Amino acid sequence: MTVKELQNEILRIKKEKDVCILAHAYQSHEIWEVADYVGDSYGLSLKAKETKNKNVIMCGVRFMAETCKILSPDKKVYLPNSDAGCPMAEQFTKEDALQLKKQYPGLPLVAYINTSAELKTVTEVVVTSSSAVKIIQNMDEQEMLFVPDCNLGSWISQKLPDKKLHMIKGGCPTHMRITGHDVEEAKAIHPDALVLVHPECLPEVTAMSDYIGSTTDIMKFAKESDAKEFIIGTENSIKEHLQFECPEKMFYPLSKTTVCMNMKLTTLMDVYNTLMLRSGEEIILDPTTIYDARKCIDNMIKLGG
Repeated sequence: MTVKELQNEILRIKKEKDVCILAHAYQSHEIWEVADYVGDSYGLSLKAKETKNKNVIMCGVRFMAETCKILSPDKKVYLPNSDAGCPMAEQFTKEDALQLKKQYPGLPLVAYINTSAELKTVTEVVVTSSSAVKIIQNMDEQEMLFVPDCNLGSWISQKLPDKKLHMIKGGCPTHMRITGHDVEEAKAIHPDALVLVHPECLPEVTAMSDYIGSTTDIMKFAKESDAKEFIIGTENSIKEHLQFECPEKMFYPLSKTTVCMNMKLTTLMDVYNTLMLRSGEEIILDPTTIYDARKCIDNMIKLGG
């Protein structure tokens, strides 16, 4: 079976079985082409909630599928590859959070949405990379705990110097592989290109960039910019997607090592086999976990959307 034949079969079966396919931006382009919606983790979970389909396949990693289930407890949510986790989401547990709260009594815990459902049950507010500054700015508290990404936390602190964030060591291994030396080399090779990076990158990298933003924001900036060349400082699949969407522009990877192996675990055949109920994992969360984890997401919406 060719890729196109497999894609056509997936498109046919998903209609028959009332399935909505969501694809995170870091998925392959062949998965993008069969998805109903493509975007970041939180945006996709909202799409899962809004869609009329009773079944959802989340092509991403585990915490993303869990967020879909939290917001759509009445739907069946499937993760096509059960091994697709997120190293950053696994760095900080619910028990770690409770211990941290004991060390800093009275301070609210703010967590990046890239965390497990269990951790969200003891979190006051979650944020996304695109909404973090707005949400934390709108919080009444001037001092708070922030987990798990220190690089994102550092970037927020620069934007909001009046807020004090207590950060615990953690971050995205993929983005942390990019160094300031990578930026220098890329700029030397492509002197006319703008450097666009994710706030999960090291401070030495963001300090040398022309634009800092979430994956969705980076793609939007590149598509709307009058510039013709861009160095992309996030997961390298974004470079490929932008090449398809803007064939008249040139895109270069900031580092060839910026590859999320967990995202790459999900294949087009995994999507097909999940539709056929041959593989994949249905995400099951107990009602208490869903109820408690939903609170911090509701607070995010209240503070900034």
